[in-house]
Amino acid sequence: MSDASMNPDVSSPQFAELAPTGAAQSEVPLSMLLDLTIPVTIELGRTRMSVQEILRLGRGSVVQLERLAGEPIDVYVGDRRFAEGEVVVIGEHFGIRITRLVSVLPGEAAA
Repeated sequence: MSDASMNPDVSSPQFAELAPTGAAQSEVPLSMLLDLTIPVTIELGRTRMSVQEILRLGRGSVVQLERLAGEPIDVYVGDRRFAEGEVVVIGEHFGIRITRLVSVLPGEAAA
């Protein structure tokens, strides 16, 4: 190989400056977001178990949760706590009746 192929001339690219289009300054219309699908999670309760306890679980096992009976359950939209509610039965399905919307201010951690 020659020295020219091992040390090619390298130069910085030259780009023309872009003219502002105004798109960066405008907000996205809410109507563009209305068809998005976001995961909704209903949390009935939590508990901690050792691996040994988990391995002993089987059909008919009962796992006690930290939440008390009658306490509201949490509704999450994405990873944010959005509301509290209560379990209802709709025909043969479970549902959630929203009892309180949880307000979280920007910059504040979700409860």
